[in-house]
Amino acid sequence: MATPTARDKILEAAHDLVFEVGFTGTTVDAILAATGTSKGAFFHHFPTKGALGKALIERYAELDAAVLDQYMTRAEELTDDPAEQLLEFLRGFEADIEAGLITQPGCLFASYLYERIPEEAESDRVILAAIALWRGRILEKLEQAVAVRPPAVDVDLESLADHVWAVFEGGFILGRAVGDQIRLRDQLRQLRTYLTLLLGVEASAGESP
Repeated sequence: MATPTARDKILEAAHDLVFEVGFTGTTVDAILAATGTSKGAFFHHFPTKGALGKALIERYAELDAAVLDQYMTRAEELTDDPAEQLLEFLRGFEADIEAGLITQPGCLFASYLYERIPEEAESDRVILAAIALWRGRILEKLEQAVAVRPPAVDVDLESLADHVWAVFEGGFILGRAVGDQIRLRDQLRQLRTYLTLLLGVEASAGESP
């Protein structure tokens, strides 16, 4: 594994601090204290705090895209049924949350959108692209699923794709508010139950629909 660079260390420390105290509350001095880097090294990599915020958003978007691909690819390897793939996608997150493998305290996008960090126009584009990536991947799977398993009621698939993303984000907020990330797992389970019923998928043994 490559040794983290000074830039990597600054981004990692800033990432943790933003979740703890918000972007506004994250000071350069706090980042320097957490990383042991000099002020000169900080401003060499990030001329302004806004530049740091933009880099954080870009880094988070890359990680977010990798997570989406990891869980969806794993679901696609388990079954050829697009409806089941959606359910396995959610099951994967549920299982990893329960096992303590997902410990992220929230969504950096949400933190940024509430605080409006400098250089927001460029960062907004990054966030919108990240949301569009999730929305597009989920929508494609939903369209494939209803082609095979037409639901008994009319459904706005584009809105449903947005809803899937919103459940993740809302679950993070709920989990952080009550100090229990299992709440995110429970919200994903509720979503999976809805999709199971909507798409007419037979519940697995031992599972409620």
